Amino acid sequence: MIKQLPDGRWLADVEPVKGSRYRKRFATKGEARLFEAQKRADHSDGAKRPKRDKRTVTDLADRWHQLHGHTLTDGVRRLEIVKLHAQELGNPIASQFTAKSYLLTRGRLLSDGMAGKTLNNRLGYLKAVFNALISFDDIAYKNPLSKVKPLRLQENPVTFLTADQIERLLTAVQSTSSPEDLDCVVRICLATGARWSEALSLTKERVKGGAVEFVNTKSKRVRAVPVSPDLEKRAQDHLKTNGYFSNCIRGFHHALTSAEIDLPKGQATHVLRHTFAAHFVMNGGNILVLQKILGHSTINMTMRYAHLAPDHLREAVALNPLSSLSRHQK
Repeated sequence: MIKQLPDGRWLADVEPVKGSRYRKRFATKGEARLFEAQKRADHSDGAKRPKRDKRTVTDLADRWHQLHGHTLTDGVRRLEIVKLHAQELGNPIASQFTAKSYLLTRGRLLSDGMAGKTLNNRLGYLKAVFNALISFDDIAYKNPLSKVKPLRLQENPVTFLTADQIERLLTAVQSTSSPEDLDCVVRICLATGARWSEALSLTKERVKGGAVEFVNTKSKRVRAVPVSPDLEKRAQDHLKTNGYFSNCIRGFHHALTSAEIDLPKGQATHVLRHTFAAHFVMNGGNILVLQKILGHSTINMTMRYAHLAPDHLREAVALNPLSSLSRHQK
């Protein structure tokens, strides 16, 4: 029913089926009629009813990878992590999944000893699955984790090798089973800030012109970093002879042990990347240049090294109250 109200507006009062009534006011009669027609069409015998989505969180993870995850450099790894986390959560029906149930499980996992950083990473990946499928119109409900915040963690200092530790490591490398491969890979990581996987994937075509070129990177950007003539020749000679670098990760762990270098849990090869960045900044390097060398997509990741700059917060020495007191006493 359409009728005009005393204030001149038009009321659409529609009950297409018993128990479903819709009322709305409009400025024009035409808008009211259109609303009425739409509601009747929605409830007509031929209108499709949305089916209940019974897919589990694991099902959504597979769908995410099918639609989007396969385009990411680490898409397979993310898929495996999300599916593992889904099992930890009991692999619920995704449309019935709630923030409360997630928080209860997260609390249990935290009590069982799972690291907060691990939980935050898994939360981020799981949120991304829901957000992506919503943007693709593959699910018709809100992200149940949209209001769940990551755990607040104590920031850990950046771990990097000192000059003495670097010398001990390079010496220890010579006693491993693949010293030529390992020595070259370690030197490339220390000289360029490359990730271990990036250094391992180098080919002779990517070492030329006084630089090494990294492709298939985490950020999907190609980047070239200058290297010394000596390192360029080492890498070229090895790759021309062998064609590739062997995966010498076990030798690297052995070298760390032999050099008596203790690292925080979960850190191994990545300490080489941290070492490059830390020494670059400590030697006066520009933080924006460092961002480009490391291939960080945002400056936020690179800023974790900013405090290592020689002039970082140097004013604290001259402007603290004890310094002022000392000047007055003189």
